[in-house]
Amino acid sequence: MLRVVKHVQGPFLLRNAACLSTAALPLPKTDVQPHFKKIFINNEWHDAVSGKTFPTINPSTGEKICDVAEGGKPDIDLAVKAARDAFKLGSPWRIMDASERGVLLNRLADLIERDRVYLASLETLDNGKPYQMSYFADVALTVKCLRYYAGWADKIQGKVIPIGVYSLLNVYC
Repeated sequence: MLRVVKHVQGPFLLRNAACLSTAALPLPKTDVQPHFKKIFINNEWHDAVSGKTFPTINPSTGEKICDVAEGGKPDIDLAVKAARDAFKLGSPWRIMDASERGVLLNRLADLIERDRVYLASLETLDNGKPYQMSYFADVALTVKCLRYYAGWADKIQGKVIPIGVYSLLNVYC
C-alpha cells in the first residue's frame, strides 16, 4: 500500500511543485486587521438589523480579532429581496449586456489578485490555516473560479450540464 501512495503522491507533487514552493510566496502581513465588519447587502455595508455583533477569535491565540455584524432572519430577508430585485425585468443587472457581466467578474478577480497578500493574511488570522494554503488555495482558486464564470457570462447556449452526484438526483447547476 505504501508503494501505491508514494507512486500517486510523487507525480502529483512533481507536477505541482511550483504552487507548493515557498520561493514564490510573499511574506504575510503581520499587522492585518479587517476593514469591513458589517453585512454587505445590495452593494452597501449595513449593521445587522438587530444591531447584534459577535466576536471573531484568532484560533492560534484565542484573542478577539474584532466584532462583526451578526446577521439574522431580517438581514437574510433584505438580501433575498435585493437579489430578487436585481433579477426583475428592467433592472440594471437584467438589461446589462452579458459580456459586461463578465467584465465585472474579471474586475472583481483583478481586485482580489491585487490584494491577495492582505486577503490570505486575513484568512489565516481568522481561521488559523497555514498562510501558504490561504494564498495558493483559497485566494488563487477564488480568482480562478471568478475568471472561469466571467468567461461563460456571454456564452448563452440554453444547455444545462449535470454535475457530480447531483446529476443522479436530477438537480442541475
